[in-house]
Amino acid sequence: MLFEPICIHSLRLANHLAMAPMTRSRVTPQHTPDALMATYYGQRASAGLIITEGTSPSANGLGYPRIPGLYDTEQVDAWKATTAAVHALGGIIFVQLMHCGRVAHVANLPVGAEVLGPTTAVCPGDIFTDNLGMQPYSPPRAMTIHDIAQVKEDYANSAMLAMQAGFDGVELHGANGYLIEQFLNPLINTRTDLYGAGIEGRNRLALEIASATIGAIGADKVGMRLSPYGVFNGTGDFPELRAQFLALVQGLSELDLLYLHHVDHSSMGAPAIPADFTLALRQAFNGAFILCGGFNRVTAEQALRDKRADLIAFGRPFLANPDLVERLREDAPLNIPDMATFYAPGTNGYTDYPTLPTVTGQPQ
Repeated sequence: MLFEPICIHSLRLANHLAMAPMTRSRVTPQHTPDALMATYYGQRASAGLIITEGTSPSANGLGYPRIPGLYDTEQVDAWKATTAAVHALGGIIFVQLMHCGRVAHVANLPVGAEVLGPTTAVCPGDIFTDNLGMQPYSPPRAMTIHDIAQVKEDYANSAMLAMQAGFDGVELHGANGYLIEQFLNPLINTRTDLYGAGIEGRNRLALEIASATIGAIGADKVGMRLSPYGVFNGTGDFPELRAQFLALVQGLSELDLLYLHHVDHSSMGAPAIPADFTLALRQAFNGAFILCGGFNRVTAEQALRDKRADLIAFGRPFLANPDLVERLREDAPLNIPDMATFYAPGTNGYTDYPTLPTVTGQPQ
């Protein structure tokens, strides 16, 4: 099943493999992609679905150094080379829209931008900056109702710009402790207004961003990524977690969201998501269901045959293996990712991983 085509609404995907979003920190200081990024994604166009690295819908959302944005015409034009490279090889590509929220440092933001969050609580830990090295996260300003309205508009506008840039759709990043999940998690969101104080309040921003984005480009072009039980960036378990995420997924289903991208980070040390809960989310959602987290060919095939998912997303294996689909199909050995080059500028560990003919000694 893994290598068979699949249709999801109007999308015809070449196989059941998705390339998971992975931050690579390779764009220009103006947060615009370049030709190197087009090469990187084009090399991986054999994936049934490519989901790009997190891309900010506004200047305020650029929490890390050298991550892309999609909020002005210069960025739209720059992204066109990437979408064209993927489409030229028959691939399908979605852009992941990621607002970092409080996971940020002011040194990583453009002039005039600011760090925002549900409250003034600072993200624990440190973040890398190009000019100052490792620094504690910057204190965020608690978002007002006006700020919340603006961020919903930012997502909708960025989605429309994504269409102009040639993307096939967008994924809303509601995982890993970034802005949407900052509102979802009561360990961070202690607001007492409409955007806090209980399950409905904490789910409100995620559902309203999804609704605004769907209103801008259509439900058949919008997915969302979630990571219940994740522990990144100050998130973690809480008593109402199951009830809240079930309510959220039911709400997303009512919006006719194209897909739900469910990530389990237990392979990276986070608590495992109980299998019965993942199944409950799957049953609560009427769109396509993507599973991500530590899969190999055997476990991916089994998940598809058990109807636990429609697509399986691979992250680091795609990072190090531009021809991952072929390697899995042939049970060929995989390149080992070089962690030292995950976020470093340049071609090393980015576009220079060998493809299968090189590994086997055959001419490319």
